[in-house]
Amino acid sequence: MTIETWQQALPHGITLSCRAAGERGRPVLLFLHGFPEAAFIWDDLLEHFAQEANGGYRCVAPNLRGYEASSQPADVSAYRPRHLVQDVVALAQLEGAPLACLVAHDWGGAVAWGVANQQPPLLQRLAILNAPHPGTFLQALQHSEAQRQASAYMNFLVRPDAEALLREDGYRRLFGFFTHWGPASWLTEAMKAQYRAVWDRSLTGGLNYYRASPLRPARTDDPGASAITLPREMLTVDVPTLVLWGLQDTALLPELVDGLEAYVPRLALHKVAEASHWIVHEQPALVVERLAEFLQS
Repeated sequence: MTIETWQQALPHGITLSCRAAGERGRPVLLFLHGFPEAAFIWDDLLEHFAQEANGGYRCVAPNLRGYEASSQPADVSAYRPRHLVQDVVALAQLEGAPLACLVAHDWGGAVAWGVANQQPPLLQRLAILNAPHPGTFLQALQHSEAQRQASAYMNFLVRPDAEALLREDGYRRLFGFFTHWGPASWLTEAMKAQYRAVWDRSLTGGLNYYRASPLRPARTDDPGASAITLPREMLTVDVPTLVLWGLQDTALLPELVDGLEAYVPRLALHKVAEASHWIVHEQPALVVERLAEFLQS
């Protein structure tokens, strides 16, 4: 099945470069990527779930603002959560069909939690892959030294020289994000070329997500998460929610799913022992199987 690509202009002036498979007008699966990735990582899932035998969905994966050929505002404040949520809501509404499920990983998951909290009538289901809920993440950053240490990389990514450092030696540090947990056999030369093409044109946009968010470990010159309070009404998610969590994730520790049901009462949680943060690449068959079961439940 052919992947369709296009530039989608949103009513509020942002344009998202999108990838899709499946006929317009069918129930929509909307896939959101994280850092330092892009929409292309979902291609296999787009093609799979667009097939009639697998649900015949309209499957759409945007490059989030700041990434690839999507709009890249220069102002860091343009990457605050309310703007990111606005983009996804607008894109879903323009599809003009029911949003059967919002599927998201990493930073895409952070946006998806916000969409599900703020616009619950918009989506029928939510599926999260290794993306912490803001309630459990804030609590861990405030009270867990282990998670603060695991999240210390965030304070590197907000440095003004982060782009220059990440581009050194052919993006050695960025590729290290993938290989930190093991050899990453899924990271083929062809895929590396796709990553480089994205980073060549849009590295600053991805870093601005970290710069715009206070949810990071405190520093001597920045209180970070220690100064944040989130009201309960900003944290509850009432739609049926699937969470797949790779337990070998050393940046987002397993403790981040502890107590999640207090915020997400309609929760199906599956912990995956043989997967890290990059569960989409490491366990693609399992991701497809669990997502298919969830869509049919």
